[in-house]
Amino acid sequence: MRVMKLYVMRHGPAEERSDSGLDGDRALTPSGRERVRSVAKALAEGGEEPLDIVTSPLVRAVQTAEIVAITTKLTDRGGNVETRRELSPGSDAATFVMGLTMHPKRRVMIVGHEPDLSELASRLLGRPLPVAMGKAMVVGLSLQERGGARLRFVLEPKTLAWEHDDR
Repeated sequence: MRVMKLYVMRHGPAEERSDSGLDGDRALTPSGRERVRSVAKALAEGGEEPLDIVTSPLVRAVQTAEIVAITTKLTDRGGNVETRRELSPGSDAATFVMGLTMHPKRRVMIVGHEPDLSELASRLLGRPLPVAMGKAMVVGLSLQERGGARLRFVLEPKTLAWEHDDR
């Protein structure tokens, strides 16, 4: 049975309002960009960099995905960043993620929003996440082809501490 490493990442800290006034146009703050960069470096140093990234189309999520891709040298390793509406706020991310298990992808990061990501991880695990999903946080899961997941780690972005790490 094929196992996929799934990295569930919430976008980094974003501005309160965009120039357009649209929520979807809110960009990462400078400190948000740095926090995402630090998390991506920690993933790479821990050997947990994704091979593919799928992101919500909202600006703050796309920027988060791009920073992770650049920092982990994703394209140098043959990976890519894909934008999908299924990861927009209020969408059914769980159905989308289960579809990913049918493909040969082995290390996929999804970047999205709360409360959708906590709900997704809880649904996959069959229990609530042990921590609140903070901005730029990464939850590492092992996802079985036929459903079911195991929590591998939680990477806390403010301290860069690895919690529940049973890699």
